[in-house]
Amino acid sequence: MKRLILLLVLFIAACNGQGTLTPPAASTPTADSLTPSPVPPTTLPVTETPGQDPATETPSPTVPTETPSTPSGTPTFPDPNAYAWQSLVSGLNRPVDLQADGSGRLFVIEKVGRIRIIESDQLLEGPFLDISDRVGSNGNEQGLLGLAFHPQFAENGRFFVNYTDTNGNTVIARFQVSNDPNVADPASEVNLLGVDQPFPNHNGGVLTFGPDGYLYVGLGDGGAAGDPNGNAQNTDTLLGKILRLDVDSGEPYAVPADNPFGDEIWAYGLRNPWRLSFDKSTGDLYIGDVGQGDWEEIDFLAAGSPGGANFGWDHREGAHDYEGGGPQGMIDPVAEYSHPEGGCSVTGGYVYRGSLPEWNGIYLYGDYCTGMVWGLLQTDGGWQNQLLFDLDITITSFGQDGSGEVYLISDNGEILRLAAQ
Repeated sequence: MKRLILLLVLFIAACNGQGTLTPPAASTPTADSLTPSPVPPTTLPVTETPGQDPATETPSPTVPTETPSTPSGTPTFPDPNAYAWQSLVSGLNRPVDLQADGSGRLFVIEKVGRIRIIESDQLLEGPFLDISDRVGSNGNEQGLLGLAFHPQFAENGRFFVNYTDTNGNTVIARFQVSNDPNVADPASEVNLLGVDQPFPNHNGGVLTFGPDGYLYVGLGDGGAAGDPNGNAQNTDTLLGKILRLDVDSGEPYAVPADNPFGDEIWAYGLRNPWRLSFDKSTGDLYIGDVGQGDWEEIDFLAAGSPGGANFGWDHREGAHDYEGGGPQGMIDPVAEYSHPEGGCSVTGGYVYRGSLPEWNGIYLYGDYCTGMVWGLLQTDGGWQNQLLFDLDITITSFGQDGSGEVYLISDNGEILRLAAQ
């Protein structure tokens, strides 16, 4: 449980309170890849199905006392010792996101306000975009946090970012590429949405386009411990929500007609949905929602799910009572882990759809503090959740390229890609 005690104390004081955290400097690996430390083949507790339980019930997930057997015909996880996270590039300044534009290039966000390009496995020298002059990044959960390319980026050159400004408030903005495909125009900014942030943490940060062509935005509850302003359950505020915007109708955007509350809100009851992603193959939605002091969770919505899902915060933390009470119909996570089991802050990932067929369909996610990486797989019998890697890095994010390969982003400035040894 490398670095856990020190990091846990620092992180809980920051993410679960009003302070902010600057992680300890991580050493740069000297090897070309990170191989997993041996981990026991134990299946961690999961919720069988994201059900709708009466608010008066207190869910009690069953913690297995021995390794469950895998039913005949149920897919199993690959042996992680046959794979490694191979270093792609290093030398980045606190990278927090990686996205692909469909051209074969990869784009990495540096928290300070820059976007860098990886082309042919090489980090280009000049930035694609530099808006560090308008980004406030003093807090650990502030900065340039999210990037999404328009599905027709090759034709219209539009992309979108999520950042905190110098006043600490969230800005969702649109930019345009210049005549040089490796350089965006910083003067092309069009602000779509601004959200006041009462505290410097729980800003969310993720942007992604769904299979429906709409832009999804993850916003945290506004910060401090325990959602003191009650934002996550309040559908009159955008904090603690997933938003859904039509960026192709109206200026600068329109609200889709089937959004459940007649405004931007698509789902609510979230504490800090730092990362969410859609399965490239099925369209299912996975959400990594950072917990308070005890439980980290992965939430799930099947493709085609209607809007209006309530994921329970602050009535629940994971599948457990926090404040208690709440309305009926709250949706429990499909996987969770406690802080003593695996860390302090979940980093949501991606469903693998790359060139390694044995990994196909496995959702990979990790923990910011411990470097642990899990695999989550939906089967006919429910959900299988397996601890796969125990890495000596701080995981700020995952990424996925156009071919479905999955990447790890480390706070020490390195990008790694899952590959066979």
